[in-house]
Amino acid sequence: MSVSSPSSFTKYLKVPFWAQILAGLVLGVLLGWLARSQDISWLVTTLEKVGDTFIGLLKLAVAPLVFFAILVSITNLRKVNNAARLASRTLLWFMITSLIAVAIGLVIGLVTNPGAGTGLTAADGAKPEHTGSWIDFLTGIVPTDVITPFTELNVLQIVFMAAVAGIAALQLGEKAQPILNLSESILELLQKALWWVIRLAPLGTVGLIGKAIATYGWDLIGKYATFTADIYVGCALVMFVVYPTLLATVAKASPLQFFKGAWPAIQLAFVSRSSVGTMPLTQKVTERLGVPKEYASFAVPFGATTKMDGCAAIYPAIAAIFVAQIFDIQLGVGDYLLIAFVSVVGSAATAGLTGATVMLTLTLSTLGLPMEGVGLLLAIDPILDMMRTATNVAGQALVPVIVSAREGLLDRKAYDEAHASPIDEPEREKQASEPVPVAA
Repeated sequence: MSVSSPSSFTKYLKVPFWAQILAGLVLGVLLGWLARSQDISWLVTTLEKVGDTFIGLLKLAVAPLVFFAILVSITNLRKVNNAARLASRTLLWFMITSLIAVAIGLVIGLVTNPGAGTGLTAADGAKPEHTGSWIDFLTGIVPTDVITPFTELNVLQIVFMAAVAGIAALQLGEKAQPILNLSESILELLQKALWWVIRLAPLGTVGLIGKAIATYGWDLIGKYATFTADIYVGCALVMFVVYPTLLATVAKASPLQFFKGAWPAIQLAFVSRSSVGTMPLTQKVTERLGVPKEYASFAVPFGATTKMDGCAAIYPAIAAIFVAQIFDIQLGVGDYLLIAFVSVVGSAATAGLTGATVMLTLTLSTLGLPMEGVGLLLAIDPILDMMRTATNVAGQALVPVIVSAREGLLDRKAYDEAHASPIDEPEREKQASEPVPVAA
């Protein structure tokens, strides 16, 4: 028997990653439509299990991944010149892009009136089980013990503990080196395992998209047509107009090259609806775009937990206008300024996980809008969250590129060759089996 012919799995790996995702998307739509139109309950259940299993595998590594990624990223800053300047510039650009995104969301909401003509009333809403407020946000940052944040997947508290541990390690210097070596090894192990999960994204796409079509069909989208269109248009404007403009004018870099390099992470974010789950891939493509590894290992994990232009800027702005119109409440200039403030300061509340309910409840409570409005949006949320998360991840890759370019750190040659992504050419780079490096 000949062993020289390539196996089916090897042939599969040679298919570009974007093509695998696209094939999964098309198959998911077809299976979802078939399950709904023919009322095939077992197919609906199968699609749901496949999608839930994929998301479950992503979430399985979230807590330790966030902790060790933040810890290692903070300690890696000691290897970078002007680390404090880079960190402050990163935060500044996070805020600038968030302000632009929330402004676009407010304009779209005011122009289109998404809550008008929907047929929805206040009686259709229901209060969520958990709501967010500024007191909860501020007091919830500090954990009461070291176990609960991991068991309850409170990413904000995990980030806090990791930041404290990272700063303490920097203060200890050489004494903390054994712990840092262990942390880097654990992080590489987690990223290796998570990379295997990422390779299952095409299969997860079939389940997630198929479940959405089979469960909701097009009827629900029609009921929320204006609101859904507003979210997608707003995210598209930020991703394909604002970001390219910033790249061309501020970074003096080709927008097309950016999307060629970052597209694998953006498409995975669209499917998985998880910024944290996409983080290893986001860091990989950011490094391939010419951002120094030491800086990327700080900026990307930091952005994956705090940089949410889709979930924390565009979405709450349009959603607040939608809820106010359903409940017949007039918003003033002061309310719109509050929305912008919440979007910039409270974005960490979204924590990079699927959904943006916490951020929405935080916005509604700040404006004094009824919490029942959250119930109006929960059904449509999975469909919206795909585009929101894709926008989040695009922004998380964008800011390190801009900051690197402004500081003269960007490898222009690597940026110009970013289209030759190893993710699209696994037969050359064996990308499917490589972990994401986080340290020099």
